[in-house]
Order: sequence, then C-alpha cells, then structure tokens
Amino acid sequence: MPGKIDAVTQFLNEQEVGYDLIEHEERFTAAAEARASGAGPEDAAKDVVLRTDDEYLLAVIPGSERLDLHKVRDLVGAEKHDLRMATEDELAADFPGFEVGALPPFGPLHEIEQIVDRRLLEHDRVLCSSGDHRHSLALDPNEMVRIANAQVADISQD
Repeated sequence: MPGKIDAVTQFLNEQEVGYDLIEHEERFTAAAEARASGAGPEDAAKDVVLRTDDEYLLAVIPGSERLDLHKVRDLVGAEKHDLRMATEDELAADFPGFEVGALPPFGPLHEIEQIVDRRLLEHDRVLCSSGDHRHSLALDPNEMVRIANAQVADISQD
C-alpha cells in the first residue's frame, strides 16, 4: 500500500472511522472511480477545493452533482472575487502528499475547513478519494462530517 494511503488510513484509524479500501484501475474523476469500484456516481463523494486569497475550503458533494459556487459564497459570506476554485498548480504545491485530483475529503487531515452537501447524508456509505487515483475509500458520510466537524448544507446546483 503506497505511503499516501497509509497517511489517510492512519488518520481514519485514529479517528475510529470504519472504512473499506478499494483498489481499482487508475481513474481521474469521482464518477469514473465509482464505476471502476462497482458503484454509481451518485454514491461517490467528490471534493472541490476552493480558495480565497489566503486559505482553502473543502467542499464535498455527490459525484453526480455540480458545485454551486454561488451557494457556497452565500454560505461563507464571501464576495464573488474572494472565493474561487483552486488551481491544479496550487493543489500540487500546497498538498504535495496527495495526487492532484485525489485529495481525501477530510478537512482536518489538511488543516482546512470543510462543507459537506446534505445529499451525501442520504447514503449509508459513499466512495471517496484516498490520496491517489488507484484506490478509493468507502465509508459512512456521517463519519466524514463528524471527524471534520463539517458544516452540512445544500451546495450542489439545483
């Protein structure tokens, strides 16, 4: 098991989170990882890393949905120019322990705040990134909220 995944599973074990680690063919989107793992995109958690001038925010939504940046801005009180999607270069520079596009959706692991879309809590288990593009984690989305002390809100497009 690669080192990236060791850090994530160690964190989850310390937080007493039950999970399954699933190995699959290399995939680069939450929906494709879900299909490679035998699940549908609606059963996957997709994380979107947002950025202000000086900090990050982790938004986690169903893999079948699109983030509504206006809803997030309203929720956190940000102006239009104050909150944007992080670039791949920023992610590579500031989260070097994980492959770009495979950041695990656990805010405390990255020392950033987290918002989870309420739709994810309709599932008993969701599939999420584990740190690389060849493994996924299946876990209770309520545990994701608990360990991150995440805010739960409607942040997907209607």
